[in-house]
Amino acid sequence: MFVEIPQNLILMTLGAFLLGWILSSINSRLADRQRARKRDPRDDRIRSLEAEHRVAQTDAESLRDTVVTLKSDLEQIAEGVEKRDNVISHQQERMEEMKRDLKDSVLKTRELRHELSNRAAENVHAEVKLREVETELSVAQASSDLIATGVLDYALAPGNDDDDEDASDDAGEPDVSKAAT
Repeated sequence: MFVEIPQNLILMTLGAFLLGWILSSINSRLADRQRARKRDPRDDRIRSLEAEHRVAQTDAESLRDTVVTLKSDLEQIAEGVEKRDNVISHQQERMEEMKRDLKDSVLKTRELRHELSNRAAENVHAEVKLREVETELSVAQASSDLIATGVLDYALAPGNDDDDEDASDDAGEPDVSKAAT
C-alpha cells in the first residue's frame, strides 16, 4: 500500500524543518534590528509632521477659544465706546448750549451795563440841572424877598432914570423889578 519511510528519515526531515524555522526567525530578528538602524528618513519626517500636526490642532482649538472670548470682549468694548461717545456728544451739546447761554448772558450784561451807565449819566445831568434850577430858584426867591422888603429897588437906585430904563428894555436886558413882581 503505501511506501514505508524509515523513521530516521522522518525525524531528520522534521529536525531540518524545525532548524530552518528557527534560523529564519533568528534571521528576521536580526534583519529587523538592522532595518531599525537603517530606517528610512522619510518615515521619521512623516512621524515628526504627524506630531506637529497634532500640536497645531490643539493650538488651533485653544486659539479658537481665545478668538471667541476676544470677540465677546471686543463687542463689550465697542458697546462701552459707543456709550462713552454718546455721553461725550451729549456733554458737548450741553457745553455748546452753555456757551450760547453764556454769550447771551454776557451780551445782556453788557447791554444792561451800558443802559445803567446811560441812566447814571442822565441821573447826573438831571441832578446838575436840578441844582441849577434850585440855585436859580433860591436866587429868585432871595431877589423876591429883597424886593418885598424893599432893600432891592432898581427904580429908586441913583443914576437910574426913566430914559435909562427904556434903553435897558431896548438893549434886551430884563427889568429886575418887573420880573420880581
